[in-house]
Amino acid sequence: MARVFSSFVILALVFYVAMASEPSPLQDFCVADMDSQVLVNGFACKDPSLVQADDFYFDGLRMMGNTSNPVGSKVTPAFVQELPGLNTLGISMARVDYIPGGLNPPHYHPRATELLTLLEGTLEVGFVTSNPENRFITTVLHKGDVFVFPKRLVHFQRNIGKTNARAISGLSSQNPGIVTIANAVFGSKPDISMDILAKAFQTNTDVIANLQSKF
Repeated sequence: MARVFSSFVILALVFYVAMASEPSPLQDFCVADMDSQVLVNGFACKDPSLVQADDFYFDGLRMMGNTSNPVGSKVTPAFVQELPGLNTLGISMARVDYIPGGLNPPHYHPRATELLTLLEGTLEVGFVTSNPENRFITTVLHKGDVFVFPKRLVHFQRNIGKTNARAISGLSSQNPGIVTIANAVFGSKPDISMDILAKAFQTNTDVIANLQSKF
């Protein structure tokens, strides 16, 4: 009986793992048809006979992003919207540029783990674990270093060097999404009620009003 039970548990675990992973592609590729009106989880496939090399090509990561903004950083994505050939493949990437002191603000990706490789400069990076511990895990990266941000955990990068920094991130989704904490909390449309935010952040509505005005 014990052996039968053990076999059943093993089979159940194998079935669970199989069901929890992304399905394998059923064809060579499924280039996203951005003009299709069909609503699916992702994008409908372009007619394979119309697929061209440009569907798998993107040159947008060649140049430094425009960092003339309040946070001093710029993320240039290569997601399925920019690179339709990524559709159904479960991967994407991005270039991130930072001026000295530039910050990629605290954010998370609802659909992806991120693997960041620093190409130039020095970055302070970190993420916060989930409740109740909320551990802050942080380190400093130098050229050639790699750091992973687990899926759905809040994380950031900051250039602590005296020169520009540049990184490439790989992400485990064709469309990882991004939720920037400050924008989501203080820049929602419509606004979250000021009294809710004042109580949540243990401050007053004047402070909240000032923050909402910036986003």
